Amino acid sequence: MATIHDPVAGRRVPAAAPAISPEPHRRDRSGVRRLGTIAIFLAPALVLFLLLVIAPILVAAYGSLFKWNGFGLPEQNVGLDNFTRALGDPIFQGDLWRALVLITLSLVIQLPVSLGLAMLLNQPLRGRGVYRLLFFAPYVISEVTTAVLFTLVFSPNRGFGETFSRWFGTEVGGAIFADPDTVLYALFLVISWKYFGLHMILYLAGRQGIPRELTEAATTDGANAWQTFRHVTLPLLGPTIRISIFLSVIGTIQLFDMVWVLTGGGPIHASETMAVTMYQYGFRRFEVGYASAISIVMFLLSLVFALAYQRFVLRRDTAGAITTAGVQR
Repeated sequence: MATIHDPVAGRRVPAAAPAISPEPHRRDRSGVRRLGTIAIFLAPALVLFLLLVIAPILVAAYGSLFKWNGFGLPEQNVGLDNFTRALGDPIFQGDLWRALVLITLSLVIQLPVSLGLAMLLNQPLRGRGVYRLLFFAPYVISEVTTAVLFTLVFSPNRGFGETFSRWFGTEVGGAIFADPDTVLYALFLVISWKYFGLHMILYLAGRQGIPRELTEAATTDGANAWQTFRHVTLPLLGPTIRISIFLSVIGTIQLFDMVWVLTGGGPIHASETMAVTMYQYGFRRFEVGYASAISIVMFLLSLVFALAYQRFVLRRDTAGAITTAGVQR
């Protein structure tokens, strides 16, 4: 046994045994177990993602290259003709224009109104919990139920909207959904009623996450209510507003259920969306190859917008959140 001289004890003592590192094969075995555990927990989600997301995208991309009625296997390859047809189709071009109109109306009207209601319901009002529940309730209702409800409300000669309009000496009522000049704005009214509660709750949650000390400090420095909102509240609500805009744009691109039940895309395609056009060609005219091309265009529009928005708009919010979390640790 090796010994060393201990100057304190004045004699030689046994030397301490060197530290023995774990055997390499034991460390490798623990790493394999950890990877196996991760794989077991991830496998169900990955399988569902592959079957329900990736596989349909690949099938649609493959089908878009054929002139196919949906029965049997696609055989007549037409290359990119379905895409050139879609981009040159006046109906599909109208779908793009109507989507742009709905997005613009949402950004200019729907989201500011939701923000204003959120700021109002953040005040110490009596019964504000009831108001929050009532304003959020339409979002819980399904799109199909919402469409049926407004169909009954604006039903000619029987609906409340028809009766209400007559009280003011007008004959609007159900005509707003039958007139090509007004149907898109009537559709936007229904969409706003359905979704403004979601954006209101998002803004309200973001507002309540702002420390009260900041607004109190601005008030102490002499800022009025508008100046406090403009220079303190609104900049700190920036991440929430950007998320709200993102959800609004993506939802408009994919809009289908409500439009299909409420107007069917009519009259004369005046309220038709890209998803409605895709459904018309795929399940009514059995031009599945062309409908698949439209679905791929919708997918690419959503993907490009999402990536660009993430790269140029949401990236700084995510980086700020990570930095803040790192500082708190």
